[in-house]
Amino acid sequence: MRKERTTGYGWGFLLLAVMIAVLAVLNICIGSVSIPLRETIRTLLGKGSDPVWTDILYSLRLPRTVAAMVLGGGLALSGYLLQTFFHNPIAGPYLLGISSGAKLMVALVLVALTGQALKITSMTLILAAFAGAMMAMGFVLLMARLIDHMAVLIIAGIMIGYICSAITDFVITFAADEEIVNLHNWSKGSFSGIGWNDVQILTVVILAASVAVIFLAKPISAYEMGTDYARSVGVNMKMFRMMLVLLSSILSACVTAFAGPISFVGIAVPHLIRNLFGTSRPQIIIPGCFLGGGAFCLLCDLLARTLFAPTEMSISTVTAFFGAPVVIAILIRRHRGVQS
Repeated sequence: MRKERTTGYGWGFLLLAVMIAVLAVLNICIGSVSIPLRETIRTLLGKGSDPVWTDILYSLRLPRTVAAMVLGGGLALSGYLLQTFFHNPIAGPYLLGISSGAKLMVALVLVALTGQALKITSMTLILAAFAGAMMAMGFVLLMARLIDHMAVLIIAGIMIGYICSAITDFVITFAADEEIVNLHNWSKGSFSGIGWNDVQILTVVILAASVAVIFLAKPISAYEMGTDYARSVGVNMKMFRMMLVLLSSILSACVTAFAGPISFVGIAVPHLIRNLFGTSRPQIIIPGCFLGGGAFCLLCDLLARTLFAPTEMSISTVTAFFGAPVVIAILIRRHRGVQS
């Protein structure tokens, strides 16, 4: 039985790896300018014959593809940590207003520093997004102390998100014309405009946080069996919960800083991964979430760019289209479980 489970996990990871590989190739080749697969391979090997295609691949599509994969994985992990923390399958950085808090602080920094001598660096945006994420998370944790009912807590998180979004829209309204275009596109969620310098920074931040999450696999496994059991096996609950909050905030903040707020990935992907592997073991779900989030965002970004090309939809429009039905299915299943 154990051997069969291990084989099943292996097939699951192989499926995710194949999906990522196929979607990455499609994202690189397909767009407003289609590039044949053979020419793509030749260009990647340094033998490309068309300088325009070479520039498109190296300057636009490759960094965007890598960013979508890495940020998608980080966002899925952030959702998984929040679901673990709140013991709720529909908790996520977007639904709880954490992404909106990060969005608010990044918008304030962009408006305050654009046009001035100060240079807006990627690390500045990450720190601003982290501050906003922690602010929103602080409000959610405060509400958790005052409200014992999880459904009401989720609604409170949604209201916090609406407040942060309203303030962000207010800030954008009074921004200069050249700022409005960039802020508007970024606030809708998109992987466009990400360069190699951004990819280097976001990859380091996301991978470092993801490795830290992997080291929390055993405490998470104990925590899922109850706080009393976790304490009995030596888990420092105060430190453990603080790490869950910090890591989930870092992951969601990094995504928001570079790609804007992206909806439903953090909720839908962990649920889909649990169904794929048929287990809730953190040792399987954590890497599965990262790979699944990458594949999910690659698919959604491909559709956002190509469905109505040359017009590009926001990434959140597509992720909501696929992610919202998953949330509805979760709610229906939980309702049936309560009735039975």
